[in-house]
Amino acid sequence: MKLLITIVQDQDVPGLLEALGEDGFRATKLASTGGFLRVGNTTLLIGVEAVRLDSVLSIIKRTCKKREQGDPSPTIPFSRGGLGTRLEKISVGGATVFSIDVERFEKI
Repeated sequence: MKLLITIVQDQDVPGLLEALGEDGFRATKLASTGGFLRVGNTTLLIGVEAVRLDSVLSIIKRTCKKREQGDPSPTIPFSRGGLGTRLEKISVGGATVFSIDVERFEKI
């Protein structure tokens, strides 16, 4: 069995949870915040049998798309590095997935 720690943008979560549910997968949803953009994202804990791992990863790839958005962070004109810099567009979305082997699993 594998535990997938899956980090996705908030706007991708409803579609991902629906697609996972349609294929019989369940997930635990945790609210989290990204470090770089400091915007909301969601961490999903997904338990899956190793033989079905590719199915889950396929759903995640199909559902969580990359997109571009404007830089939401304010420019600080007198920051340590001199003049503040601001990125015009940032690539966001997709998913970050960590796969961990599970030695024991019990549903009580």
